[in-house]
Amino acid sequence: MTFETAISRDIVSAESPDRPIRRMLRRIRVWLEQHPRLRHAYRVAVGTLGTVIALLGLVLVPLPGPGWLIVFLGLAILGTEFRWARRLSGWLKRMLSRFWAWQKSRRAARA
Repeated sequence: MTFETAISRDIVSAESPDRPIRRMLRRIRVWLEQHPRLRHAYRVAVGTLGTVIALLGLVLVPLPGPGWLIVFLGLAILGTEFRWARRLSGWLKRMLSRFWAWQKSRRAARA
């Protein structure tokens, strides 16, 4: 099994709608739809938290450590409420997968 196939399979299984966290988030969303004021506050809180975490991850990217992981975590948080963040997260996952495949082929060509 290739590296790209394994990543694609893991991404698909993690984004399955029957995962416990996704079920919990759906229940919260249904409850929030019944309380419009809380829904607005929730969106503001999710937007703020996700943005802070994603920006922190971007600051950490050049340093050794989990910079990209933190960026994806921030985008995942934003993606629970904002469609643009879900699309951006998917695009970044594809670009990062392509980069790793390119890097792997480059190393193999050098060896």
